[in-house]
Amino acid sequence: KIVIKMKLAVLASLLASAAAFAPAQVGKSSTAIKAFEEEVGAQKPLGFWDPLNFVLDQDQSRFDRLRYVELKHGRIAMLAITGHITTSSGVRISGDIDYSGTSFASIKSGLAGLSDVPTGGLLQILAFIGFLEVFVMKDVNGTGEFPGDFRNGFLDFGWDRYSDEEKYEKRAIELNNGRAAQMGILGLMVHEKIGGDPYILNALGGFPSHFNEGL
Repeated sequence: KIVIKMKLAVLASLLASAAAFAPAQVGKSSTAIKAFEEEVGAQKPLGFWDPLNFVLDQDQSRFDRLRYVELKHGRIAMLAITGHITTSSGVRISGDIDYSGTSFASIKSGLAGLSDVPTGGLLQILAFIGFLEVFVMKDVNGTGEFPGDFRNGFLDFGWDRYSDEEKYEKRAIELNNGRAAQMGILGLMVHEKIGGDPYILNALGGFPSHFNEGL
């Protein structure tokens, strides 16, 4: 059930991502196209694309909501990809995950790891995610310049020193990397369930990943 829910969640994020970055179709509302064709993410070679009509005849508020969801899912996917690659390469923190002696090194990578993590650990992960969702990863102060701006007057990393063109470029880079990561983590999950090895390209190239071998 957990696997099915995760697949549905990733699929939903991908559908939301489709709302802002590919070519317009004949018969679509030209008003909607003109309203969003200059948004971040509507860029060459595809331009503006809304195949499922998510923003057809919708206002800016609706578009901003979809963009917010897309950015959030993209950021989560980028973290997921990074974590998947890191643990699959054998990197683990030292120590045990519980008092019964379950070591971090004994937990598998990918979806298989869900069955290795003790119930208490899973609950702690969910609680931490919930805390971030409710109190941290949001525009708490209402000072965000754009959807997904969670600096809240605290984390800046020199953002205000960039020109408008540089800001636009960096936002586009994040958006595209998030889109790629969503496709990437979905592919890893699907291949893991199909053949047990998510890194199928490594195997095809003669460099098998030995995924979860010995665990």
